[in-house]
Amino acid sequence: MANITCTIDGQRVSVPEGTTILNAAKQVGVKIPTLCYLEHVGLRHVKHEVGECRVCVVEVEGKKDFVTSCNTPVEENMIIHTHTPKIIAARKLNLEMMLSDHHLDCPTCPKNGICELQKLCAELNVRQIRPQGEKKELPIDDSSPSIIRDPNKCILCQRCITACRVLQTVDALELYGNGYDAVVRPKGGLPLIETQCVACGQCALVCPTGAILEKDDTGTVWKALADPKKHVVVQTAPSTHVTIGEAFGLPVGTDITGKMVAALKRLGFNAVFDTNWSADLTIMEEGYELIHRIKNGGVLPQFTSCSPGWIKFCEEFYPDLLPHISSCKSPQQMFGPIAKTYYAEKKGINPEDIFVVSIMPCTAKKYEAARPEMNAAATYWNNPNITRDVDVVLTSRELIRMIREAGIDFANLPDEPYDPLMGEGTGAAQIFGATGGVMEAALRTAYEVITGKTLPKLDFEDVRGMKEIKEASVNMNGLTVKVLVAHSLGAARQLLDKVRAGELKDYHFIEIMACPGGCIGGGGQPIPTTVEERENRIKGIYERDKKLKIRKSHENPEIQAIYKEFLKEPLGHKSHQLLHTHYTPRGKSN
Repeated sequence: MANITCTIDGQRVSVPEGTTILNAAKQVGVKIPTLCYLEHVGLRHVKHEVGECRVCVVEVEGKKDFVTSCNTPVEENMIIHTHTPKIIAARKLNLEMMLSDHHLDCPTCPKNGICELQKLCAELNVRQIRPQGEKKELPIDDSSPSIIRDPNKCILCQRCITACRVLQTVDALELYGNGYDAVVRPKGGLPLIETQCVACGQCALVCPTGAILEKDDTGTVWKALADPKKHVVVQTAPSTHVTIGEAFGLPVGTDITGKMVAALKRLGFNAVFDTNWSADLTIMEEGYELIHRIKNGGVLPQFTSCSPGWIKFCEEFYPDLLPHISSCKSPQQMFGPIAKTYYAEKKGINPEDIFVVSIMPCTAKKYEAARPEMNAAATYWNNPNITRDVDVVLTSRELIRMIREAGIDFANLPDEPYDPLMGEGTGAAQIFGATGGVMEAALRTAYEVITGKTLPKLDFEDVRGMKEIKEASVNMNGLTVKVLVAHSLGAARQLLDKVRAGELKDYHFIEIMACPGGCIGGGGQPIPTTVEERENRIKGIYERDKKLKIRKSHENPEIQAIYKEFLKEPLGHKSHQLLHTHYTPRGKSN
């Protein structure tokens, strides 16, 4: 590829043909402000450069009008100016135009402090709003249990559309109308809950304003904590161990497990448990299910079932492949019924009084917990007064807000341990938080169960990292078990098309996570969530795995105890009653 030479603010620079002005400017240390532009939408190859907001305009000598630097390639001998008085004035005016019909409710907006529009106005010294537009009063869409859409805060950057259509291939959002009447809305103008939205929340991660966010359930949890009749227990997902801290100024990927436990105890939870514990339980059930399918001619390849966004995606777009999905519930949904049965019995607490809260990286977990079939404890006790298995799901961002509301000095908290009975997790469970982690954890256990030998090397590095589709194989007593891993629903679609075409019949197990990077990149994680942050969070996951004393799920003593005292055996009657589920064909043809 030939190089192009141009001049930017008096500096000569030579860049490969096709390089945009924005990226050429970076090479000579010139920062051009952007708003709608996003270099990597979850994955490095997914870009959003529509040039819609015109904040990144620059002046090119010989051209009559300013050009948008994010999507204009440099040309030979182009002379570019990035911050003349006219350009600065044009950028400010573009921001003022966006603010002219904005409700300007920044102090009460959940995005206050992390809003890119707010930050850019500060950086560009916007101190007045000269144009005055009509303030729209568009209805807020709160139909989804996971996501709230406030179109009054939308600036039409369309990042959400790229995340949904290109990254996830769900295509639940569209730009509708023109000019002042243009809106971003769910396809066909339907409420979000009536579309094929899978609630993954990747749209919320890339939204530069407060137009798309998770549904806030913190008020319900505060109320439960204040109720003396309630015994409120909480579980924390594996990925939250390395993500919560960044909101309190700690380096991205820092292991804050002990501080998070301490914070939850200070918030008033009666017991603080770890979803890592039920991730180990999931491996026991899912691993034995895989072995059963292999030995008995079951449907293969078996798909993992831990990501609720992925499950909804399969229900919507590939209902014919539902028999491939493991019947095991996710770790969150295994924890809920066990808390209201096993834990209730051990502690002598009326299950009607137990209130289960989850701290999850994922907006889709709110949807999952609300699924009507997720009420196994009520069925077990034959008691309609028992509420659903998981009462409330809070995202990482919601927990961060609660910690701040309570005035807790998170960064300086001492490390405290989880409570016993459902609080011990292994390294295998910890790596559930990263793409490939569920697969690796399953292989650690399946190998030792099938062969009866100690696994010689615990780390399956072939299934780690941000490559979209990864594969590995392992010999187990003469049987070569072949596995695949995909993250992002766009990558999942590639694999599912091949399964549907019969091209992957010799594979045994496929892990799919809806979000790029796995749960560390979930739609409920701290914002911003860039590719670099996903990589640093993954590094933190594996560092924590290595420092844990027990790294295989079947060696977790609390898991061994629940099988001995309560469940009896994997795939047994009680396990099926509490820990397994079914899925529902959805989509236009069902």
